[in-house]
Amino acid sequence: MHDTTTRTTMRLERFVKDWLEPAVLRETRPLDVEAWTVGGEPVPFAEAVAATYEPFALGTPWGRPWDTTWFHVTGTVPAEWAGDAAPAGTRVELVVDLGFTGAGPGFQAEGTAWTPDGRIVKAVEPRNQHVPLVAGQALDAAGRVDLYVEAAANPDVPGGAWTRPTPMGAWETSGPAPIYALRTMHVALVDQTAWELLQDVRALHGLVRVLPATSPRAAEVLRALEDMLDAVDPDDVAGTAAAGRAAVATALAAPATTSAHRVHAVGHAHIDSAWLWPTRETVRKCARTFSNVLSLMDEDPDVKFACSSAQQYSWVQEHYPELFERIRERVAEGRFVPVGGMWVESDTNMPGGEALARQLVAGKRYFMEELGVEPQEVWLPDSFGYTAALPQLARLAGSDNFLTQKISWNDTNRMPHHTFWWEGIDGSRVFTHFPPVDTYNSDLSAEELARAERQYAEKGRANTSLVPFGYGDGGGGPTREMVAAARRTHDLEGSPRVELSDSQSFFDAARAEYAAPATWTGEMYLEYHRGTYTSQARTKRGNRRSEHLLREAELWASTAAVRTGAEYPAARLQRLWRTVLLQQFHDILPGSSIAWVHREAERNYADVARELEEIIDEALRALVGDGDRPVAVNAGPFARDGVAALGATALDAARGAATVAPVPGPDGDGWVLENDLVRVVVDGGGHVVSAVDRASGREAILPGTRANLLQLHRDVPNEWEAWDIDEHYRHSTTDLADAAKVEVVDGASGPALRVLREFGSSRVEQDLALAADGRGLRIRTRVDWHERQKLLKLAFPLDVRADRATSEIQFGHVHRPTHVNTSWDHARFETVAHRWVHVGEPGFGVAVANDSTYGHDITRTRADDATDAQGARGTTVRLSLLRAPMFPDPDADQGEHELTCELVVGAGIDDAVHAGYALNLPERVVAGDHGVEPLVVVDDDAVVVEAVKLAEDGSGDVVVRLYESLGGRARARVTPAFAHTDVEVTDLLERPVATPERDGGDVLLELTPFQVVTLRVRR
Repeated sequence: MHDTTTRTTMRLERFVKDWLEPAVLRETRPLDVEAWTVGGEPVPFAEAVAATYEPFALGTPWGRPWDTTWFHVTGTVPAEWAGDAAPAGTRVELVVDLGFTGAGPGFQAEGTAWTPDGRIVKAVEPRNQHVPLVAGQALDAAGRVDLYVEAAANPDVPGGAWTRPTPMGAWETSGPAPIYALRTMHVALVDQTAWELLQDVRALHGLVRVLPATSPRAAEVLRALEDMLDAVDPDDVAGTAAAGRAAVATALAAPATTSAHRVHAVGHAHIDSAWLWPTRETVRKCARTFSNVLSLMDEDPDVKFACSSAQQYSWVQEHYPELFERIRERVAEGRFVPVGGMWVESDTNMPGGEALARQLVAGKRYFMEELGVEPQEVWLPDSFGYTAALPQLARLAGSDNFLTQKISWNDTNRMPHHTFWWEGIDGSRVFTHFPPVDTYNSDLSAEELARAERQYAEKGRANTSLVPFGYGDGGGGPTREMVAAARRTHDLEGSPRVELSDSQSFFDAARAEYAAPATWTGEMYLEYHRGTYTSQARTKRGNRRSEHLLREAELWASTAAVRTGAEYPAARLQRLWRTVLLQQFHDILPGSSIAWVHREAERNYADVARELEEIIDEALRALVGDGDRPVAVNAGPFARDGVAALGATALDAARGAATVAPVPGPDGDGWVLENDLVRVVVDGGGHVVSAVDRASGREAILPGTRANLLQLHRDVPNEWEAWDIDEHYRHSTTDLADAAKVEVVDGASGPALRVLREFGSSRVEQDLALAADGRGLRIRTRVDWHERQKLLKLAFPLDVRADRATSEIQFGHVHRPTHVNTSWDHARFETVAHRWVHVGEPGFGVAVANDSTYGHDITRTRADDATDAQGARGTTVRLSLLRAPMFPDPDADQGEHELTCELVVGAGIDDAVHAGYALNLPERVVAGDHGVEPLVVVDDDAVVVEAVKLAEDGSGDVVVRLYESLGGRARARVTPAFAHTDVEVTDLLERPVATPERDGGDVLLELTPFQVVTLRVRR
């Protein structure tokens, strides 16, 4: 049997390659081609069609990297191919080969075919090179071809390697030489019967390869293929293809078994909003992919397409309005299906709580307002892990289903479920599916369908999975070949049953089939791509700063609108939010895009900051009045230094400062920084060797160790440079112990200790300062970074024996073990945190807050003087400050950076929460006449106000979002300090869901752990 199979397979493969595939195009005829090169950024069609074109011969090179060449294609369809004269079973198409390379669709040259009146017909890409020639569109009244092809010379950035430096990531480094040569621009007569036979053969050949070689079904299919080979004459494929189809018809008609796995095949095209191309190219990728899908829908009424990311629809609406209107029609039919309900498919580890909520708010509002639909699922197939805060936010946004694929990339452990409940930190659950096909770019091959069936974890309880099919990452979408595969496997013995479907139909079927799924609780940590918490530090800092500036701008603009009648800048804030939300896409914020993308992100963040500062300044000037008194402004949720939360206070006296003095005594070496709460000792090398909580007398630093220790690691991942930190980085550690200089300087709020270190080609300057009445030692680190393939960490060995560490996430925190008892613990060696991490024992703890760092590792540590019999006494917290990967941006993170952290001694979780907000929302001091009363007051510090804004609908109502921050139950009195008529509890989209308990004008809330509540206060 094996020898027979091998011989038949060899015969079949040669037949397909040498005769059947070539026979699909019976004949081709050349067309006349002219060209015009843009020589820079893409231009609209109206500009391109008005340009001067020159004759262009096939085989001629074109396209320097990232440039665009427009081809004008004209000619005549042979009379014998058209109308009644056309041979039976044929169709006429334009076939275009721009010089496609071995790289897949979306990772090289792509084209868009336009009619002379500016209508997009379809894209041309590798494996999807045809353009239908339809009268009135690509054909004029006389039957002549007249088309423009907008050809994008996008380079193959990886070039087959994901670790090697590339110059292709930016226009200025990619070089002027053309990288493609036009290969084909022909009108072709397509043999439909030969094409259908090719699809039959592919389906059955694929089936044979996944069936057991000794199975009766494999033998049956093999014999049918042999009969087909005998029936088709290689010298007359056109005349014998129908006989070949008849030879395999019985094998294709055999129905699937009743126990066959059921697949909902959902047309899809994962389009990264930026990655190995800039966002301007994503705009065109969307037009190309969406036009492909619309063309396929015109051919096949059963095709449906799931498409996420409101941003991408918005781009098409802005740049391609005619195409958008066609999409709108298909959306109304239920065939072009918006999914996900988010502005982009964002990273979920690093966006702040309010930003992650706004991803859902912005996305859903767009879909509802522009397309009249509300997606019911969160659709994030490719994000690099999933925060435990997401289930609650999804439910609060009106979504109760969730889909992901990326967890299949785990490098150590396999997720135990494919259909399950996912439960978040507050107890909210979403019905979740993790497609066992292990790809979001399926082509519906027999191999992939068999994998979905084989790996499906819920066998015996359920039997249905979703397969997203279509070329993706760089776009492209489903093809007619994929749809043909779905037709042939709809009910085919030996294969799962395949149904062309949509996401909602799948979730409805899966819920009906599986009444009691298992539950996964907490974060879904991706055991891979751990370097994305750290790569491209400027992008991450820009995100963090933008999120907090947006909070301030909304708070003060709302306060000014209510208190003074100032106009609320709703349109400006929406535009700025959308910019920030776009840049939280899962290849921008994680730092895994080309140089072009990150340089553009940094410019955008600078523009966002500048405009938000203008909004804040305008609002505060309206609020504090004219005058020259110093007014302290506190946008944070907690009172500090005598300034109310969410308010401002005129200052009457200067504030005190902590002291910095040399270590006393003749043997003193170093400095003491102290106030009434904390005493910190820094040695002569600039390291913290003692940090004592005065109230308890507890030492925070592990004896015999040094905190504020910079450590340099070799950082050479095995595969994905910008994405990965592999555990072997720990095998090479250099302590940056030597200080070039340590001196006392005047800091922003008093004396500080400045430490200068130099290493390799880099330089670090740190300022250590202690506030007059705080528990936190603030460390501002300025780095001029010029290392390559290195990881810089900042270590704090703490005299706290903690079995678990607590890390802030959106609207709460998670606990993670510091030990490595299990393979799951071992794989979680680099973790993400937002503004703080905390380790503690009963009665004593230490927090480390930060203003822009996300990557951390927290491990159990032994003191230097421990004996073999003594286990770990302490816990080391390390912040991952900087990396220097070589791909896809070979200059990633080179240059100057500023990062601030704070060691908070004697801290509980509540102190960590306070410190995180204080560090990220620094007090402002402005000139004015008086303070500002907060718009809203909350009487319980466990309940944190995250956002104060005006309602999205323009009504002028005040919206307050708050949450329980400590993981317990809280009863809070919320006082709106302005005239109002009513208060409602709403969902994230500000739709009423409940009426809260009232006490006069106050609202009384009872919150469960980590519960998020949105109040709409009607004015």
